[in-house]
Amino acid sequence: MPPPGARDLRAVRDETVARLVAAGVPDPVVDAELLIGHVLGVSRGGVQARLVMGGELSPSDAAALEPLVARRERREPLQHLTGRAPFRSMELAVGPGVFVPRPETEQVAQLAIDALRAVAEPEPIAVDLGTGSGAIALALATEVPHARVWAVENSPEAFAWTRRNADEVGAPNLELVFGDLATALPELDGRVAVVVSNPPYVPAADLPRDPEVRLHDPEAALYGGADGLDVVRVLSKRALALLHSGGALVIEHAETQSAAIAAILAADGWRAVAHHRDLTGRDRATTALR
Repeated sequence: MPPPGARDLRAVRDETVARLVAAGVPDPVVDAELLIGHVLGVSRGGVQARLVMGGELSPSDAAALEPLVARRERREPLQHLTGRAPFRSMELAVGPGVFVPRPETEQVAQLAIDALRAVAEPEPIAVDLGTGSGAIALALATEVPHARVWAVENSPEAFAWTRRNADEVGAPNLELVFGDLATALPELDGRVAVVVSNPPYVPAADLPRDPEVRLHDPEAALYGGADGLDVVRVLSKRALALLHSGGALVIEHAETQSAAIAAILAADGWRAVAHHRDLTGRDRATTALR
């Protein structure tokens, strides 16, 4: 028998969806089921199974769900509410002070992974400049276990999340470095096979449309100067010093920035500059060779 005061799970899910729709949340069904799953301690699939089976929500679970839904209505990121963000095969810890990794960055990580796997060295070196949550660096370290990976971050708030995720994932071939990407790791100059970065690239005057980004992602991880490319200019020069001949650079960027980034890289002397489209057909990454 359900506990006294228990509510029909489907009714709760449908009410939550309606509230999130009214608040303009982009994926209300997904978010509603993930929030319910977070309270119940089950996956979204587990929630859907309980919906099919006519599950109930206890009064205590309903009480725990209510403030989470209210915060999501105010457009606080879902990942801040659950404390987790999926990235490739991992579930990363995230929250205030760190950029929430996006699905499109998984393709950027794949470009770096492919380049690292192609290196004919027993222990190729990769560097993730501006690692944030550590998403790309951890993907490299876990999916190319014979490589050595360095993750660089200069925000104290973000670096706390980097360290937490590194501790949780436990990649023994990953080194964390707190420092500025413009000067980091001089001891690795000329030794690195792959440099990858998801730098801040939003132009200063372009406020992101989504409140989740505009109000909650750290500004230092979003804005890259007047044209959005100030950090890319620094990144280009630092990567040239870090990489050995034939080494690869992988940069994530906005879909409108391919030509400008190609011009920066060409002026600095990079070879084989190429642009890569995401699953929606937009140029979202550029690669180049040292």
